[in-house]
Amino acid sequence: MKILLLSPYDAMSHRYWREGLVNQFPEHEFTVLALPDRHFSWRFRGNSLTLAHDVRIHKEFDLILATSMTDLSSLKGMAPSLSLIPTIVYFHENQFAYPEGRHVKDTGRALERQVTSLYTALAADRLVFNSAYNRDTFLAGARGFLKQMPDQVPTGIVETIEVRSRVLPVPLAEDCFGGFTAPGPRRKLRLVWNHRWEYDKGPALLLEIIEGLIAIDFDFECHLLGQQFRDAPREFERCVRVLRAAGCLGKVGFLKRPEYLATLRSSDVVLSTALHEFQGLSVLEAMACGCSPIVPDRLVYPELIDASCRYRSASTAVQLIGKHSIGNVRPDVHHFAWPAQRDAWVDVLKFSS
Repeated sequence: MKILLLSPYDAMSHRYWREGLVNQFPEHEFTVLALPDRHFSWRFRGNSLTLAHDVRIHKEFDLILATSMTDLSSLKGMAPSLSLIPTIVYFHENQFAYPEGRHVKDTGRALERQVTSLYTALAADRLVFNSAYNRDTFLAGARGFLKQMPDQVPTGIVETIEVRSRVLPVPLAEDCFGGFTAPGPRRKLRLVWNHRWEYDKGPALLLEIIEGLIAIDFDFECHLLGQQFRDAPREFERCVRVLRAAGCLGKVGFLKRPEYLATLRSSDVVLSTALHEFQGLSVLEAMACGCSPIVPDRLVYPELIDASCRYRSASTAVQLIGKHSIGNVRPDVHHFAWPAQRDAWVDVLKFSS
């Protein structure tokens, strides 16, 4: 089967998904069109213009598989031959559940992104969401959005999208599993935070938790891992300074994958402070490497993580980490691995046949 795979904002999680998919299905011929994950507003609105003028898009295909960042309705309008090809859109996230904050600069831009996402959903034949939380917040957001429109809104829009939808997570790479380091006697607890260094990953909450652990004189080491950006919130710099001053700082920043996985395997607890999370891929990777999770009691996490590992305040997170015993029972997330998920993706790709 000839598959056109579109990733017009090829962020790390999007790249992780598409590379895994291509590697798992060598029997299919993939044509991958991926655009860099920069200039977010332009990329979100302008990707259809860029993609429609790429000569590779005008080959013959049996299936289009696109991420939800694709402006699909505009793309099919500018490249009409694509409108006859069965199309699946994969939702890593949705624009209806993005947290308010400094990255949402004006309501008009947010509404434009939401309506673009809605049109993309309607232009697809099938929709796949990486979690039930993602699907449900998209449907609820679309329903609320349409109710605000003054007139001439067709009936059954959200119901049509819902019927076309299913949930299927981004599978975990097999290199995540096994090989974690057994804890030595009476050593300090190793905590890892492994997310993008951006506002929506909760740096203010992270700082509050770190300061809370230091205030109770807890013996720990903290790795602050993840992709960094020039305009990263200042709270991250403050976290590094506070940890260094307390003698609790471990590794910092983006690590190449072998070192990254080795660091996860030697850690005890993975912490999330996210304000915006639709699957929690980095937390799941850390769990596959043997870490116990401490996560917010919201977003996708109630769908994935036991209530005993979820918190509703920074003080509760400090208590959960403080009570953690090194070598706690390691969580089993093998059901997220490619061997467990492959048949479901086979079923998705059969759609066009």
